Amino acid sequence: MAVMKFFVLFFLGALGLAFGAEVSGVDMIKSYSIIGAVVGLGVAACGGAIGMGNAAAAAITGTARNPGVGGKLLTTMFIAMAMIEAQVIYTLVFAIVAIYSNPFLA
Repeated sequence: MAVMKFFVLFFLGALGLAFGAEVSGVDMIKSYSIIGAVVGLGVAACGGAIGMGNAAAAAITGTARNPGVGGKLLTTMFIAMAMIEAQVIYTLVFAIVAIYSNPFLA
């Protein structure tokens, strides 16, 4: 727990150093876009990992309770995993758009 607090304080301090210089409004928009993209992608990946873990655990439990339907559960689990991963990929696309072709810099 102490290590986690150290990393949080370290990165917050690094953000203070990064934004401490005199910059223009365009640079600030770019900086905030990158931070938003990274945080959004991190949250999406964490949520996707939790969802995939829950889907796999439910499929394993279902197969253990009734081995006869293991094939159907496996197929359904793979479809659910693809849907979960699609949400993370959509977030990745939005993050790339926010970083490289930012609509706020027109």
